[in-house]
Amino acid sequence: MPLQAYLLLAAVVFAIGLFGVLTRRNAVGILLGIELMLNAVNINLVAFARFRADVGGLVFTMFTIAITVAEIAVGLALVIAIFRIRRTIEADHLDLLRG
Repeated sequence: MPLQAYLLLAAVVFAIGLFGVLTRRNAVGILLGIELMLNAVNINLVAFARFRADVGGLVFTMFTIAITVAEIAVGLALVIAIFRIRRTIEADHLDLLRG
């Protein structure tokens, strides 16, 4: 497959993730949109690594996947903690950190 096909796939996945982040009111839905956007970046990294026949892009992709997993774990822990306090995970109602 040509490089353009991978880049088009990544652009579509990124657009779907961006749409999810901008339109969802649920904090879990926003986290899923962010995850889709990060996966689009990983698709680009793998595509360019394959195109250039370089292992560095694959190593960087594995690093970003590990960081993404940690970020999602912390995000879900925060959502659960906020839900226990506020009994909602709607993003419009989350003003817990506001002074």
